Amino acid sequence: MKSEHSERVANPAGRPTGEAGVDPATEAFVAHRNLLFTVAYEMLGSAADAEDVLQETWLRWTGVQLDAVRDRRAYLVRITTRQALTRLRTLGRRKESYVGPWLPEPLLTTPDVAEDVELADSVSTAMLLVLETLAPTERAVFVLREVFALGYDEIAEAVGKSPAAVRQIAHRARSHVAARRPRGAVSTAEARGALEAFRRAAETGDLQGLCDLLAPDVVFLGDGGGVKQAALRPVVGSDKVARLLATGLGRVAAVGSLRPTQVNGHPALILRLDDAIDTVVTVRIDDGLITGLYAVRNPAKLSHMHQETALRR
Repeated sequence: MKSEHSERVANPAGRPTGEAGVDPATEAFVAHRNLLFTVAYEMLGSAADAEDVLQETWLRWTGVQLDAVRDRRAYLVRITTRQALTRLRTLGRRKESYVGPWLPEPLLTTPDVAEDVELADSVSTAMLLVLETLAPTERAVFVLREVFALGYDEIAEAVGKSPAAVRQIAHRARSHVAARRPRGAVSTAEARGALEAFRRAAETGDLQGLCDLLAPDVVFLGDGGGVKQAALRPVVGSDKVARLLATGLGRVAAVGSLRPTQVNGHPALILRLDDAIDTVVTVRIDDGLITGLYAVRNPAKLSHMHQETALRR
């Protein structure tokens, strides 16, 4: 019988297959694979693109002379960052022609992600949308510095800037994010309670119950990618959002099931129709009220909701 480890090392950049044949390059890549995926995902907001970046990282890593590499983890992060930056610019062009709002790809995450509060915060839908407002290099610098605590010299090598320039970029990105990130930490219990109340109100079409949970300036974003029906523009305001949810989500939930789950390290809801995932709903909560509602329906973005994804710092 093949062991889990033997399967992992044969195809380290992708799905595990094959027999063990551990060499130093493979061993290093496998050891840091979850970290590299997390770096790429936080920079891109797309699991599919992050997987492609890992494939490109692996191909480049196999051509490196390991004897000349002082810190293999740092070197791998550098390759991944450079590949993600290239992919991020391409992704930006794709988003320009995307039908309707673009939302990050949701991940069914392992329980330990929620236990790392800083990691969970950094991969939440709300934070990934904030990171979308940064320029590519700013996003890379912020992620590497604030999430992974890399030194300025290491980041400078990864993004091709001087350490002094990286310090300035980091300061600018930090200020930009601080002005837009969710206000105050929300406990898992609070988030789960808010989502449970939201679920009950949506399923029963309770307009007043929904309005009581929503901030007056709540924003609803639906991502159907032109494949599934979704609002083509943001819906703003508690009354409009409550009516949309009561008539739309409530009607669909009546013939399907709306169940709690853990997405990107936070409580979320999955809507299933005919036992297939139809919609993943995540929220942003500020001062006890839901200020952001994000519904991903694009089938191309739901493939990582069938198996837990391990994220690492």
